[in-house]
Amino acid sequence: MSAPTLQRRLGLVQATALNMIDMVGIGPFVTLPLVMGFMGPNFLLAWLVGAALASVDGLIWSELGAAYPEAGGSYRFLKLAYGEQKWGRYMSFLYVWQTLIQSPLVLASGAIGFAQYFGYLVPMTEWWQPKAVAGGVVLLLIVLLYRRIEDIGKLGVALWVGVLSLMGWLIFGGLTHPNHHVDIFPAGGFPALPGLLISVAMGQAAVKTIYSYLGYYNVCHLGAEIKGPEKVIPRSIFLSILGIAALYLLLNWSVGTVIPWQEVQGWQASAGDKSQFIVSVFVERLYGPAAATVATGMVLLVAFASLFAVLLGYSRIPYAAAADGEFLPVFGKLHPTKQFPYVSLLLLGGVGFVFSLLFRLGEVISAILAMRILVQFVGQAVGLVLLRRRRGTAALPFKMPLYPLPVVLAIIVWLFVFVGIAPVEVTWGGVHFKLYFQLAALGMMGLGTVAFLLWSRRLGRWPFVR
Repeated sequence: MSAPTLQRRLGLVQATALNMIDMVGIGPFVTLPLVMGFMGPNFLLAWLVGAALASVDGLIWSELGAAYPEAGGSYRFLKLAYGEQKWGRYMSFLYVWQTLIQSPLVLASGAIGFAQYFGYLVPMTEWWQPKAVAGGVVLLLIVLLYRRIEDIGKLGVALWVGVLSLMGWLIFGGLTHPNHHVDIFPAGGFPALPGLLISVAMGQAAVKTIYSYLGYYNVCHLGAEIKGPEKVIPRSIFLSILGIAALYLLLNWSVGTVIPWQEVQGWQASAGDKSQFIVSVFVERLYGPAAATVATGMVLLVAFASLFAVLLGYSRIPYAAAADGEFLPVFGKLHPTKQFPYVSLLLLGGVGFVFSLLFRLGEVISAILAMRILVQFVGQAVGLVLLRRRRGTAALPFKMPLYPLPVVLAIIVWLFVFVGIAPVEVTWGGVHFKLYFQLAALGMMGLGTVAFLLWSRRLGRWPFVR
């Protein structure tokens, strides 16, 4: 009897739906007021910057995903780009190592945000109540994902319809009830634009908007389960980015015309900060408390749908590495009848459950970006250049336009975002200090390097060739 294998059963609609529900999670609803607080009247500009970076980086993902449509996404890209026997093993191992932490962090961020919005419906006065809600969300996700991939594709499309319905309702509300003027470009005109783009405020706002766009590449993690991946992967990536960018800009414009940025900043300066429920307040102001309750329920549905796609995609990464002989073999097991990587799903979901009980939302968002940028985004961009030089471009199903300009821009902007991640004040054991997430990310890379060396020595592989 042959071993179970992943099946190519997801088409363009399912791939695009899974990308978009990954992107539109709780992120835009919890980051919207934060961006208004940082940027004031120029808050829409930050969302354009996020869309621009996603588009440029999407070209890199599209070229790699179409050429190498395999399970694991960045794991395979990094290994091929830097050499399968030497540095590629190291870079791909680092990525999987970080995935064991960063993917549960992503899961925890959505679950914590879910619990935060749930507090609008059911006030939670005890410290453990939001943690119980967040943890329960993660457990339910594991149960729903414990099934065949074609069933998940159908469920993903249904959740996608819920996402579009909510966004359409919110946008319609703003379009039909505008009370305040909103500009996309800065009040000082175009001469003020360069300074604003490199300002500290833009750096902080960009961290939040980029977090809300992440997920356009989810289809690459499912590369081995996509039908016609040479065309479907690039198309689904750009359909997702363009669709979500339009929805985000319209959503922010709609909210801003009803609740001005000055009011949001006033909330944030007060003790009872209502900005964390800004969408609920927006709907309540337009249609009343009953409609606000319905809208909050739909926000929770969208957040849940996003986490569904996140855990689905990331569970394939340790599986791909283990199946390749480059990670712990237990992660390479597929369910004997349902044919999905159940060990990887259960472990990542379990760690996400623990993280959802331990951390706060702002800390998790910063940690996610800091940990991803150097190895995954910058490393992958450099890797694309290496692959083109070594293998040429004749066989590429998708070639990015204006190469190498998109690659250079992506690297510069990702490094700008990395530097712009602000530290947080931490008190631990009576000691007060600032936690710099950049240093934490470098520390995780150091631990991953040690783990890689120990693993390679055990296997007798480079750099310990027997």
